[in-house]
Amino acid sequence: MDAELLALASAAGTAVVTALTTDLWERAQTSVGALWRRAFPERAATVEADLMDTRTLLLATREREGSDTDTEETSAEEWRLRFRRLLAVRPELAEELRRMLAEDLAPASAPQPRGNTTVFNAAPTGHGRVYQAAGNMSINER
Repeated sequence: MDAELLALASAAGTAVVTALTTDLWERAQTSVGALWRRAFPERAATVEADLMDTRTLLLATREREGSDTDTEETSAEEWRLRFRRLLAVRPELAEELRRMLAEDLAPASAPQPRGNTTVFNAAPTGHGRVYQAAGNMSINER
């Protein structure tokens, strides 16, 4: 699996777990379920139930112990692996996963802006390079 798909799977796993503890959890469950329904219709209900189990675990852990980054990180890693396996078998779903991240899960994973904020987004492909700066930048390549 190429680095771009690995990064996409990682971002998706993190964003889904973050969304499960916010008001976006239903949208996350619906979006992820729809993605799995396209790839493996027979597994979609199980994936949606697993999302609900993850949400229940995260909320119970927070209530009992406050913020528990170990449980959140373990859950995120579980979902990252699921997305990696999905993209390994069905790489054509990458574009739909990108759309899901941008439209359905971005508000959960994006930090809330404070004051003047600059937001950069880049998606290089192949051997492309991206240079971004909110101020001065000097690039010297040979």
